[in-house]
Amino acid sequence: METPTPKSTNLVLILDFGSQYTHLITRRIRKLSIFSLCISGTSSLKTITDLNPKVIILSGGPHSVHSEDAPTFPQGFIEYVESNGIFVLGICYGLQLIVQKLGGVVDIGDKQEYGRMDIEVLKESGLYKSGGIGSKQSVWMSHGDEAVKLPEGFSVVAKSQQGSVAAIENPKRKFYGLQYHPEVTHSPEGMVTLSNFLLNVCGIVPEWKMEDVLEEEIKVIRKVVADDDHVICALSGGVDSTVAATLVHRAIGDRLHCVFVDNGLLRFKEQERVMQLFEKDLHLPVTCVDAVEKFLGELKGVVDPEKKRKIIGKEFITVFDEFATKLEKEIGKKPAFLVQGTLYPDVIESCPPPGSGRSHSHTIKSHHNVGGLPKDMKLKLIEPLKLLFKDEVRELGKILNVPEGFLKRHPFPGPGLAVRVLGDVTEGNALEILRQVDEIFIESIKEAGLYDSIWQAFAVFLPIRSVGVQGDQRTHSHVVALRAVTSQDGMTADWYNFEHKFLDDVSRKICNSVRGVNRVVQDITSKPPSTIEWE
Repeated sequence: METPTPKSTNLVLILDFGSQYTHLITRRIRKLSIFSLCISGTSSLKTITDLNPKVIILSGGPHSVHSEDAPTFPQGFIEYVESNGIFVLGICYGLQLIVQKLGGVVDIGDKQEYGRMDIEVLKESGLYKSGGIGSKQSVWMSHGDEAVKLPEGFSVVAKSQQGSVAAIENPKRKFYGLQYHPEVTHSPEGMVTLSNFLLNVCGIVPEWKMEDVLEEEIKVIRKVVADDDHVICALSGGVDSTVAATLVHRAIGDRLHCVFVDNGLLRFKEQERVMQLFEKDLHLPVTCVDAVEKFLGELKGVVDPEKKRKIIGKEFITVFDEFATKLEKEIGKKPAFLVQGTLYPDVIESCPPPGSGRSHSHTIKSHHNVGGLPKDMKLKLIEPLKLLFKDEVRELGKILNVPEGFLKRHPFPGPGLAVRVLGDVTEGNALEILRQVDEIFIESIKEAGLYDSIWQAFAVFLPIRSVGVQGDQRTHSHVVALRAVTSQDGMTADWYNFEHKFLDDVSRKICNSVRGVNRVVQDITSKPPSTIEWE
């Protein structure tokens, strides 16, 4: 099932031209209680008009407007926004696109600008209502080209310390532009500028709230799922699938049938713990399917992470199809839908943003809910959370009265430990070693009172051995890595800075308790350049 966009008379639509920061724009705008949605920058005009936006933001991107394959908005875009009174804000590449398409000139800058830089406001503008003429602020620049001649009717609002155009506007035509990135934290006053633009210039009322999302999604589910249809839900025990299941259960009641699959890639005692939580706290009827041999058999000898994800996605669907066949004998009708807790970041990293047209962003990795699904699957998908970020899902879970213990759980990847064992997951006792190491790490974090301060923490089994000395004997054992990050939505993340004593204690516990491990390392890489998971 394709989840329709929540209705909003104040939709801010972002056209993605490939910037690594594009989806931060979406997130920042939602923080202002304004609904925003990101689609491909080369989506058709019909896709854009069907969404009926009040504001359109053109994102940054790695291209030059002079490149032969430079992305651009569709034919008729300018006429559409002007005839419908739609405000347009161009950011970085988006500003240059506005300048070029409306008759100005963009050229290679004499001095390229990257990183932090001061800008100065030159004239009164709704963009900088909090600061007057002559005020300065630090912003994050990332561009080689620059606007050297503005289209007729446009004026320069701010310039950089090097003298290049930093902000432009044409209030009469409702076009605005920022040469820098207001969406990143490196532009400290960027949120103020976005707020000024959306609330003061565009007159948007900040009225979008999670209760509206709940109401809209329940309506959508009831509209798509017929009164006599039954639905299967893939429950993992994580936040996403739990909230998705609770939402769908509220919409259709006992016609929802939850399935928890033990695929052999779960954490320490995960099956027992999760099943107990479902029965005790959520009171959801859940069937546990033991598919350990099936999954591990298919994964034997596989080392490529993308292949792992696709195999796991395919096997999950096979399990659900088999469950549906058994269920048909009980209820007299085969379920037609499968519920998954796919989130917006999963969709973003796995495939082009929603909307038609090719994407100018790279696929980071295939989420097994998205890129790993077989094209010929029989069950239709219901993904009620696919337009939400993780923190929004937690907020929705609170409204649905999902127990706090579920909502605070750290994210766990759909492919499970398969993407935390680098290499063949069936080789030796890698999975069992990883489970023990991960359990020690997580329990130590909880004992130290740090669990709620960390977005995600886990261990990784590395495909290498190192020489060590244990019990006065030489060992040639495995190496494990510890990873812990802080984040708001999973799109960007910083590594968590543990105290040295904590790391020392954890390392000793692991090496003393887990047979086969003699070395522990810590991953201190942010996202970007790395992803949170290793595979």
